[in-house]
Amino acid sequence: MSQTNILLEAGTNELEIVEFYIDEPVTELDSGTSSALKLIQEEGKEPIYRGYYGVNVAKVLEIIQLPHVTPLPELQSDSVLGAFNLRSQIIPLVDLNIWLEKQSLLNHNPPKVVVTEFNNVTTAFKVSGVNRIHRISWEDVDAPNSYMSFFSKGCITGVVRLEDRIVFILDLEKIVTELNPNLGLRLDAAINWKETQNYRAFVCDDSSLIRNMLKTLLQEANFEVRDFTNGQEAWDELCSLRKKAIEEGKDVSDYIQVVISDIEMPRMDGHTLCKTIKEDPYMKKIPVILFSSLITDKLRHKGESVGADEQISKPGVTLLAQRAHELIHQYADGYVPEPFKEETK
Repeated sequence: MSQTNILLEAGTNELEIVEFYIDEPVTELDSGTSSALKLIQEEGKEPIYRGYYGVNVAKVLEIIQLPHVTPLPELQSDSVLGAFNLRSQIIPLVDLNIWLEKQSLLNHNPPKVVVTEFNNVTTAFKVSGVNRIHRISWEDVDAPNSYMSFFSKGCITGVVRLEDRIVFILDLEKIVTELNPNLGLRLDAAINWKETQNYRAFVCDDSSLIRNMLKTLLQEANFEVRDFTNGQEAWDELCSLRKKAIEEGKDVSDYIQVVISDIEMPRMDGHTLCKTIKEDPYMKKIPVILFSSLITDKLRHKGESVGADEQISKPGVTLLAQRAHELIHQYADGYVPEPFKEETK
């Protein structure tokens, strides 16, 4: 896929998603089928139900035709069809129909394969077809309700209404982690975290799996954690603490010492949250760490442009905890970030 301008921009609270769809057959038992599925009837073909999904364009390497797939021995999930060779790289292929527990269509249109890369892992997903790329605002992305989460195995992180259809943003990280638990978050047990000072942290992540794991691990690393599902919720709470600090003649850092944020989140993304914090005179000295699967050499400039103090790629939670402690100490000792040095002269 060719790069688009949004891969060069940060702090706009926008994203681009690759929209794809998954088809399933219509059966006699479909009277209660979710209205999110669209009934498709093409001339000369059996009617089908079509569900629309999306993934951040920054995670997509390319879209290809279904290649020759070699079965893998001792697979833990039927959804993993095997692996294929793409330019000397062996890539596992996951069938999203099977993962989402949908029936597969036989003898229909040739499927497509969406090749992704995040958390330094390349994975391919088989889908029924691909539509186009949409540029949208995170403000237009709603969090899924409990009903949607249940029937999607908790793999939907956002809901977007486009024209005559609903598009679900899939949590591909959750799928890959569940297929390979070794890729999950882990804290280095060899470090005696209890010797570190106790601090308070805000954690923002729209994935319930990542949010809960991260909260538990940071608590083990001697942090008191408040978690939020998106940047807007965290910002609203920061504004409340700013008001309290002003009234009591204190600093906001007396109440919160570090903000740790994912990048992809409904309403307000991590880049926008970071930019908003660093532009506020009362909050700009709160360390902000971006912790995301989108932290790559190609995209690191985006975090730098919004003033992030550190950017760490998942699943490096040990480095995250260590850097959080270090940055808190640096700010307490009078550290001034580069963008603000001229202001303090």
